Amino acid sequence: MEKTLAELRLLFAHLPAAASRSLLALGLSSRKNLCVHPQASAAAARDSVDTACRRLTASWVRDRAASDPDSTPLCDFFESFDRAAAAGDLASYMPPGVYTLADLRALGRDRGICPYFLARQMVKYANVVVYSYQYLIDPKVASIVSREMQKECVVVFDEAHNIDNVCIEALSVSIRKQTLEGAERNLRRISQEIDRFKATDANRLRAEYNRLVDGLAQRGNLPISDAWLANPALPEDILKEAVPGNIRRAEHFLAVLRRLVRFLDGRLETENVENEMPVAFVASIHSQAGIDQKMLRFCYDRLHSLMLTLEITDTDEFMHIQTICDFATLIGTYTRGFSIIIEPYDERMPDIRDPVIQLSCHDASLAIQPVFERFQTVVITSGTLSPIDLYPRLLNFNPVISRSFTMSLTRDCICPMVLTRGSDQLPVSTKFDMRSDPGVVRNYGRLLLEMASAVPDGIVCFFVSYSYMDGIVNSWNEMGILQDIMQHKLVFIETPDVVETTLALDNYRKACDCGRGAIFFSVARGKVAEGIDFDRHYGRLVIMFGVPFQYTLSRILLARLEYLRETFQIKEGDFLTFDALRQAAQCVGRVIRSKADYGMMIFADKRYSRHDKRSKLPGWILSHLHDAHLNLSTDMALHIAREFLRRMAQPYDKTGSGGNKTLLTEEDLQNMAQDAMEM
Repeated sequence: MEKTLAELRLLFAHLPAAASRSLLALGLSSRKNLCVHPQASAAAARDSVDTACRRLTASWVRDRAASDPDSTPLCDFFESFDRAAAAGDLASYMPPGVYTLADLRALGRDRGICPYFLARQMVKYANVVVYSYQYLIDPKVASIVSREMQKECVVVFDEAHNIDNVCIEALSVSIRKQTLEGAERNLRRISQEIDRFKATDANRLRAEYNRLVDGLAQRGNLPISDAWLANPALPEDILKEAVPGNIRRAEHFLAVLRRLVRFLDGRLETENVENEMPVAFVASIHSQAGIDQKMLRFCYDRLHSLMLTLEITDTDEFMHIQTICDFATLIGTYTRGFSIIIEPYDERMPDIRDPVIQLSCHDASLAIQPVFERFQTVVITSGTLSPIDLYPRLLNFNPVISRSFTMSLTRDCICPMVLTRGSDQLPVSTKFDMRSDPGVVRNYGRLLLEMASAVPDGIVCFFVSYSYMDGIVNSWNEMGILQDIMQHKLVFIETPDVVETTLALDNYRKACDCGRGAIFFSVARGKVAEGIDFDRHYGRLVIMFGVPFQYTLSRILLARLEYLRETFQIKEGDFLTFDALRQAAQCVGRVIRSKADYGMMIFADKRYSRHDKRSKLPGWILSHLHDAHLNLSTDMALHIAREFLRRMAQPYDKTGSGGNKTLLTEEDLQNMAQDAMEM
């Protein structure tokens, strides 16, 4: 997000002064990234920051402070925002320009106004808004943040190669034993709050009951500080009618939730893997717990109404019961495109009992369809959107325009290679039956060692999974290969821990900056593969060890593959290959970030030499993948790498003489415009 806004700032700098003076561009993120209140922003987790904010800004807290200001703390930043909003003076706090998240925080501190709520309000006036996919795709967030976007807005999904996975995750829910235990604690706390209100302010509960009789009309009129996450179902699927009579009273609704939690707890006791469609699962809930489909559909909205009535601000403590109501609302709303999978343990660790109920969405088109219907222009783009014709099938839409653009380069600065065998001519692959072979492990290690001795600066290695990376690094250590590699470059490793990985990345960059050079071990589908650039000397070579297929025994993946085959006629093999190759392309694309950059890419697996795999790579990689760079051994790859680096060491002509002009002067643009007019 920050990178996009920084590029926007460069663009604004080149616009005519009159145009740039009227344009407003801003980034929008969570309270965690924008809050400037000293105590609230100090919380570690995002949900904790949200809760700390609600304790200071909720409407009932502010009402209490009006009568007892000494004992009820408020947020001065929010109070300034509220006064400015009431006076219609917000625009004076944010004049035209480009505002990154850091800019918004600085503005908030300097002007004494809340940057989070200011950005939320200014979205409707901005020309450009940059935020994450979830703000448009996830109905829980989109209904609050993006509801005032106009139909004429142009929506651009950038880096959208994984957009189908984002859509699926937005409508999927997992419930474990800890979730149910937390939900029971939440229900006990809510019950205590109801008893307290009955004793002190029974009229509030009575007013809520009357409002529910008339229908849930409260959500749209809430103060901006009271808005909680919205209904998890898509807007057109939410029932526009009154809440069922048997869950209108708070105590009756709690009894329904207790029965639902007990039912789910019983289903978690299974010893076998179970796979059910929502219709069958809802029928079993009705027969065993006495909860019908309509009651399930209203669970989330009813919980939201009750939380507001009870004036609960500690929303982070109620995430468990919220998850249960998410689950209930979704299974009560949708009959197709979902399945409920109950697993008593993880397939990869069958000795450890860890039961889970997973409501898995298989149809990515469900979440993105409202976006297509609501906005007249939607652009889906990425450097690794290949094969481009599969995305319309996955998302179930007919594109008006579908284009794949080639890269215009002044020199041959990309050098992809397919390595299929080691120096001893033994084939290399991460296929399940080959990955533990000592010959394969040794050849992968020798490849990295040879490249570390020949390639300057940074080398990035991607492995197919954390477990495989741990295993092969261990084996290299036992063979002495790791010690030999570290004679040439320092080695840093990505871990599942975000803090450790951030420190490793910082030290990797320091090693590259001081000329020592370094190697970074990372994982396909990890955080580094998705969002970190290794441009310039930080990445002169990237090695993709193996083909990053998903875990093919996953019950969720198997259910999705079956749905894709039956609904969209997409074969299992085609989807798995497509998914693996887009991840591989995303990994190797980390090293080329500009025309002046250069880098090598090694696909180290014999399966990349097959046309059905290789052809699914993006065109900008295939156009540089010459026949002479296929089916290589380690020695041949080393020779090609040395030749390539020697060529790249020559002075770079950025104007592109020799017929490869990519830097256009004003005169060139005028000539092009003249030619277009003559045509």
